[in-house]
Amino acid sequence: MTIIVNLTVITLIWQDSHLHKPMYFFLANLAFIEILYTTAITPNSLKGFLQDDRTISFNGCFTQMYFFVALAGSECILLSVMAYDRYIAICHPLLYPIKMNPSHCVHLVLLSWSIGFLNSLLQTVYLASLPYCNNHKVSNFFCDIPVLLKLTCEHNKYSDILINLIGQCILAGDLILTVTSYIAIIRTVLRIPSKKGRKKAFSTCGSHLMVVIIYFGTVILTYILPGSDSYNEQKRVLSNKVISVMYGVMTPFINPIIYSFRNADFMKAINKIIVERKKRII
Repeated sequence: MTIIVNLTVITLIWQDSHLHKPMYFFLANLAFIEILYTTAITPNSLKGFLQDDRTISFNGCFTQMYFFVALAGSECILLSVMAYDRYIAICHPLLYPIKMNPSHCVHLVLLSWSIGFLNSLLQTVYLASLPYCNNHKVSNFFCDIPVLLKLTCEHNKYSDILINLIGQCILAGDLILTVTSYIAIIRTVLRIPSKKGRKKAFSTCGSHLMVVIIYFGTVILTYILPGSDSYNEQKRVLSNKVISVMYGVMTPFINPIIYSFRNADFMKAINKIIVERKKRII
C-alpha cells in the first residue's frame, strides 16, 4: 500500500503539467525516498512474522541499517529544503522564480541525498568495526543504530556520543532551519490583512508542517530522548518498538495521503484523471 500510494503521487506530478513546480518536484522526491525507505526494512520484517527463522546475517543487518539511515537522513534534509521553499514562496514571492529555479532545485535535492548517504556511511563503517558480544538478539523489527549499539562489547556513553554526534547535528540543524522558516512564514502570514489571504497562505504549507511534526517528533523520541534520564520512566509506557514502527512503516504510508487529501492542486489532478477516464469508457 505504501508503494502504491507513493507511486500514485509521483505519477500525478509527472503527468499533470500544473504540478510541474518546485514544491511538487520536492514532493515527488520525498515520495521516491518513502518507497525506498519502507522497502529497505518492511519486506524482511514481514518475513520474520511469517517464518519461524527470524535471523539476519551480519552483512545483511548492516546493509539494511545503511540504507535505512541514509534514506532517513535524506528525508530529514529534504523536509528542511521544502520548508525553505515555502519560506521563499510566502515571504519573498517576487524572488521565488529566481531563487527556486530548476537548476537550484536539482542541486538542493542532490545535496539532501549526498549528506544523507555520507552520514550513514560514516556511522555504518564505525558500527561495523566494533566488536560484538555473544548476545546477537536485535531488540527491534529491523537493524537500527540504537539497538546495535547495545550489542557491542565496548558499549559505553563515549561511543554513544561519537556515533550519534554527526547524526544529531544534522537533525538539530534541519530542525532549526525548519522552525526558523516557519516562524518567518507565520509572521508574514499574520500581516496579511484579509482572512481569505491568510487561509490561502497557510493552506500551502499546512500539509508539510503536519508531516514535519510527525517525522521530527518520532525521530526525536527514538534518537535523542532515550539517552536522557527523564526518558527512562516514559520508556516503560511507550515502547521503542512501537515508535520504530510508527516512523519506519506508518509514516511513509501516511505522508502522501496527508499531502494528497489536504492539497487542492492534487485533488484537481485526481478529478481530471477520473473525468478523462470516464470519457474514454463512454
